[in-house]
Amino acid sequence: MSRITLLGDPGTKRAAYLQKAAAEAGVPCRLWAWGQQWVPTGGIMKIDPPVWSFCGLEEMAGYIRGYQEDLRGLARLGKSCGIRFLNPPETILELLDKKKCKERLRQAGIPVTESLDGSEADPARETAHLLWRMREQRVSQVFIKPRWGSGAAGTAALRIRPGSGEMILYTCAAEDPQTGRLVNTKRLRKSSEKEAVCRLLDGLLRLDHVEERWYAKAGYKGFSYDLRVVMQDGRADVMLARLSKSPITNLHLDGRPLPADELGLPREVTEAVVEICQKSMACFPGLLSAGIDILLERGSLRPRVIEMNGQGDLIYQDICGGNRIYRHQVELMGGM
Repeated sequence: MSRITLLGDPGTKRAAYLQKAAAEAGVPCRLWAWGQQWVPTGGIMKIDPPVWSFCGLEEMAGYIRGYQEDLRGLARLGKSCGIRFLNPPETILELLDKKKCKERLRQAGIPVTESLDGSEADPARETAHLLWRMREQRVSQVFIKPRWGSGAAGTAALRIRPGSGEMILYTCAAEDPQTGRLVNTKRLRKSSEKEAVCRLLDGLLRLDHVEERWYAKAGYKGFSYDLRVVMQDGRADVMLARLSKSPITNLHLDGRPLPADELGLPREVTEAVVEICQKSMACFPGLLSAGIDILLERGSLRPRVIEMNGQGDLIYQDICGGNRIYRHQVELMGGM
């Protein structure tokens, strides 16, 4: 049985529960910390994301550039030293790029949350140009996301009320009162004061970002929700609904988790979700594990891929239950 090397950070739940699953299966598993010098000896490696402590959104680009270089270096190292990966580093890198990932899915005919037309517009025109494009395309609500971000850092949902033109912005981003720079507060805020909204949008649109149409999500008992599906080796190990009263459903922002089978969805909808996830995984050869966010359109329940995450395997409800995700990863890597 193959020995597993986990590249990650000591003390994280990701590391602890993968090591727990490996110990229970009798599979040797060693942890190498990011930044630690090590001698590659082949075998199987899983790459966990590094833990970052920054809060400034402008700083995020620098951290991400460093992570991109680390992944490229791991790809070269893997080829020269015969290391096999649960998810190849070059594939993790592809999925980190929301724009290119979504374009590959779209070209494969997979339904996705579509970009706003003209998203390649000059960011120097910022909010005024975004609002003009929304009017031209008769779109009243959009999501603005950092192209490379995660965890909703720098993400915003903008709604313009028809008729009144009132602007409502949901985001965790805020201006630091000392520096005026944008920071991630890790707390969802709602703003409708036009000057403040435009100032925040100006800052967010200066970042490398994507703009997507905001689709109305399916509802359950007064909440809207989307789905996080953890796919591994072609099967859905976990399908979790993320319920929220706001358009941003991340669980660390007070989203409420619910096992998807408690939603009472028709069987054909669940099957369609799994099929779309399987097709999405197939677009990235070598990808064995991914967290895929799925939107179900209100009314029709038509599924669309919101985004994919090659390191989206940490589900608290799972590790506190059967630890199924990490047990399956150990099984996959132990047999490679």
